[in-house]
Amino acid sequence: QCQLNGLWRNDQGSLMEISVLRANGDFQGQYLTRVTLSGGCAQISPLKGAQQLGEEGWPTFAFTVRWDKFSNATTAFVGQCFVDAGGKETLTTMWLLREAVGSLEEDWKATR
Repeated sequence: QCQLNGLWRNDQGSLMEISVLRANGDFQGQYLTRVTLSGGCAQISPLKGAQQLGEEGWPTFAFTVRWDKFSNATTAFVGQCFVDAGGKETLTTMWLLREAVGSLEEDWKATR
């Protein structure tokens, strides 16, 4: 069974800690990104999400991160947790980042 709680590191060196995992699947924690839109120093950003436990124990999940301390953007992540034959847990994710823009005409460039 894969457990989401704990400390995770991605390929870019960013860190995510899921510190609260409730029985209903809701979770919260913090994210420290090494990749920023502004090019400045990243700060710890809050995250909130939920997981859906399947019968095999490979939960799917979704969470959002507010980059409010250094950027006017929010990112939504979706993914699934796996455990390989050696017992190593891995999260696979996809993300969408939404950056604030000044007008409806600029909406085309707001999502990455």
